Amino acid sequence: MTTENTARAADIAAIHRVVAEVEASQRAKDPDAFLALFHPEALWTTAHGKVLVGFDAVSAFTRQVLPGASWAGEVFYEATHVQFLRPDVAAVKVRQLYRAPEGDSEGTPLYVMTKQDDGRWLLTVGQNTEVRQDG
Repeated sequence: MTTENTARAADIAAIHRVVAEVEASQRAKDPDAFLALFHPEALWTTAHGKVLVGFDAVSAFTRQVLPGASWAGEVFYEATHVQFLRPDVAAVKVRQLYRAPEGDSEGTPLYVMTKQDDGRWLLTVGQNTEVRQDG
């Protein structure tokens, strides 16, 4: 395996770890752990179309909704596709499943993640989309 392939494999593994950390923070309903994954200049759109520009907006929304979220701790996130746009920018397609007393819901977010100078990958842009069962 070439050095370039080894580096790419390490980046893909790191991106998968970030998605796993999203899952863990959602399961724990832990805003601090979730917010630690975001770039300071994040742009985020929720599954219901609320646009959040900048870390402060993402933080305010997350701190309002995550601790009281209605799912029973059963959330699953899986990175299903990683496409590098540049060596330090990746588009990541994610499958998410929430199990709640009132019924399950599924989402299909797209994350744009950026690699920082220290090697960490952060969520920089996110567009979440609810998967509707009726159409």
